[in-house]
Amino acid sequence: MDTQIKKTIYILGHRNPDTDSVASAAAYARLKQSLGKTECVAVRGGKVSPQTEYIFNRFKVPIPQYIPDMIPKVSYYMHACRYVVVGDTSLWNGITKMEETKIKILPVVNADETYCSLLHYNAFAQNSLKVINPESQTVFSTNIRLIAETLSAQQILMFKPEELFKCVIIVVADSFETLQKTLSLHTPENAVVITGDRLDVQEYCIESGVRALVLSSGTTMDKKLRQKADEKQVSVLISPYRSSETAMLAMYSAPVSTMADLETKPVHLSDTIRKVRPLLQESPSRSLPVVDDNRKLVGIIAESDLLEDANVEIILVDHNELSQAVEGIENYTIREVVDHHRLGNLTTKDPIMFINRPVGATATIVVSLYRQNRTPIPKEIASILLSAILADTLVLQSATTTEEDRNTAEYLSNITNLDIQSLGHDIITAASRIGGRNAGEVVHQDMKEYSEAGCIFTVSQIEVDTPAEILSRKQEFLNELEIEYRSRKALFSAMMVTDITKLTSHLLIMGKPSFLQHLEFPRQCEGVYFLNDIVSRKKQLLPLLVEQIEQIEGNG
Repeated sequence: MDTQIKKTIYILGHRNPDTDSVASAAAYARLKQSLGKTECVAVRGGKVSPQTEYIFNRFKVPIPQYIPDMIPKVSYYMHACRYVVVGDTSLWNGITKMEETKIKILPVVNADETYCSLLHYNAFAQNSLKVINPESQTVFSTNIRLIAETLSAQQILMFKPEELFKCVIIVVADSFETLQKTLSLHTPENAVVITGDRLDVQEYCIESGVRALVLSSGTTMDKKLRQKADEKQVSVLISPYRSSETAMLAMYSAPVSTMADLETKPVHLSDTIRKVRPLLQESPSRSLPVVDDNRKLVGIIAESDLLEDANVEIILVDHNELSQAVEGIENYTIREVVDHHRLGNLTTKDPIMFINRPVGATATIVVSLYRQNRTPIPKEIASILLSAILADTLVLQSATTTEEDRNTAEYLSNITNLDIQSLGHDIITAASRIGGRNAGEVVHQDMKEYSEAGCIFTVSQIEVDTPAEILSRKQEFLNELEIEYRSRKALFSAMMVTDITKLTSHLLIMGKPSFLQHLEFPRQCEGVYFLNDIVSRKKQLLPLLVEQIEQIEGNG
């Protein structure tokens, strides 16, 4: 019987995750797990910044697994496969298992659990016809052990029980002369002769050196003939069935691997549903085996699975806008949102828990959830949460900082015995290191996409202890921003370079000339503007940009 794979709940931040996004996801997943929600797993939708990497490595917390997108894949819809058979199992046992368990397909695996073939009734019927066709000379592979198992035979003598051979079944129902003629047409060592209590037939077959002699209807063997069979190394089995039944069953002793469908190829865990859907339609069983990178069988996917909900659900942290989420997120059930940003365009088909509070960091909200649930915060988790609050509030100096952020930071400082100012200096320094990093990496490190007045635009942000290095390379960054806004067909793309020592920022921006010529910020040079006393993208810069977009685009 096939079973549904246990549902997994991914907790993840936005597409270009900053420290607050990644730390909040990791900490919230740990809280959920401590409350018994073991299906909750922290993941991330993009490359971590040097700052985030520094923090997680410093406090020895594993960085959440990277998931580049949430485009529907096989692993999100497949079901587990409880029943498989190894390739050297008899066809009879394979078919019996299918009948007993009411399954329509039975994967065949090798000894190392790698996928081999697929047994289904279509394949079985086609391959069986080749064997029982009276006009065909086709023989089938088997061995003495499989014949004995299939017949439930009493073993008298067994020689080379595991050696596969091309078996031809000869049932002695006619005269002795007919047996001689028939046996002369085949290689004796490939012949399995089925007979009853005819001593002449038994002796002739032993003398001829057939592979096996099967005595039907429980017939016993004369001891002298048994001794001859032993000397000639002829296997002897006693079948409880009549000759005709024994012959029919013997054909089912073929290894299941030789009678299964070799044409149906497996699909991979990471294959997209778009790619797999037509393959399912072509499959005789409307089902396909699923393998991992090592070709080991991990499940089955059927057409009917695509009509069910995915075995993955989502909890969003640090964002609630689809434009900032990883690609494909709209295909899954969103269970919760924990955020501190403005409300976006997210819609859900069912009511969800939505926590959105005007604080400086999502990490502050996550700490409050630990406290509400009376759950102690592990020291290493408290350390990354404190780091996230300091990173997102510029060490509690940003305009977004609230009294709750300050109190929460003090609370975490007590748990971790970390000095706020010293830790803040370390993480801001880690964020400002851009030496050796290309402009594209820096621009995409913390980029967010917004939509206002029918226009889309992006704003990245990086905090530095001096903007000198970025300004000296301004053309590299402007070129990257131009590529970004043109590829997205956006109004503009900008990067906010925040000086944490002077609490000011520079804005590097490229966009449509009709918009830029009306931009009301002090201009320093082509593409670079000065933002005095502006350090918060969310609370200070974004409202100013939205106001100017509405004025300029509205009048246009």
